[in-house]
Amino acid sequence: MGLSLEYIEGQTPIDEDEKEGLLIKTISTRGELDEFEQANIQDAVEWSIRRKFTKEQILTEDFILIVHKRMFGSVWEWAGKKRKTNKNIGVDKTHITVEIRKLLDDCRFWIENNTFQPDEIAIRFSHRLVKIHVFPNGNGRHSRLIADILISNVFNRPVFTWGHSDLAKKSSVRTEYLNAIHKADYDDYDALIMFARK
Repeated sequence: MGLSLEYIEGQTPIDEDEKEGLLIKTISTRGELDEFEQANIQDAVEWSIRRKFTKEQILTEDFILIVHKRMFGSVWEWAGKKRKTNKNIGVDKTHITVEIRKLLDDCRFWIENNTFQPDEIAIRFSHRLVKIHVFPNGNGRHSRLIADILISNVFNRPVFTWGHSDLAKKSSVRTEYLNAIHKADYDDYDALIMFARK
């Protein structure tokens, strides 16, 4: 039957060839996919909470890939692998590695020089990661978990609340989140930081 998906504003469509990477062949609806992905993500969250990571561990390309693999590896074959196609968002696929390296270098600089407050460093990192759009799908969810890992491990602060909502579902909270993301696109991070701590 195949996987048939509908998308809401801000979601990146999964290419047909990427759909072939679905590991659970009985999944055929968005609801079923969401359920399996959420269970996998919860496992990744628990994994991240049970461990203590150093700044040096977190700020590597390998760690970025490992977290995505932990979040989606039970559902998608391409979990933890950089996308091979261009999307409706993100840098050209050939620039992903260079942009990740730039982001990691920038984040190290921000931390070492106290360029921004801790929350802003984590939110800027998360936002830039989404703009690069490293993976075929799951970039927003991945970037939020990375921000949580960064803020809790490097700065010893509580993880973000992200509006106390499932941001993968259409809602007024998701709209508020997307509006804050759009402001951050123009280097105004206040709304996104406030939303993350709401």
